[in-house]
Amino acid sequence: MVAFDQISLRIIHEQELIIGPLAWDEAGKVVGLVIDKSHNSISFSGDQKDIINRLVAQYERLFGKASHEVCKEAVQDLIAEMTPEEIPSSLK
Repeated sequence: MVAFDQISLRIIHEQELIIGPLAWDEAGKVVGLVIDKSHNSISFSGDQKDIINRLVAQYERLFGKASHEVCKEAVQDLIAEMTPEEIPSSLK
């Protein structure tokens, strides 16, 4: 199974390519997503699927539907290995 931290990091890195360091600031606002200071690892405090949905929603709220699509495209290869039940609804 693909680790949800990989999915989260991939989403943040892809957003960072578009909006710069603001991507990390916005990710830091997501309740339950714990980012270390060096931005090299992420941990979760709560339901991982729900937290990823909130991360995608955070970017979409600020930057619109295109941002949501960027998130989905960034992790397509990772979610391809998951069962439909494992995939966060925002990435389907």
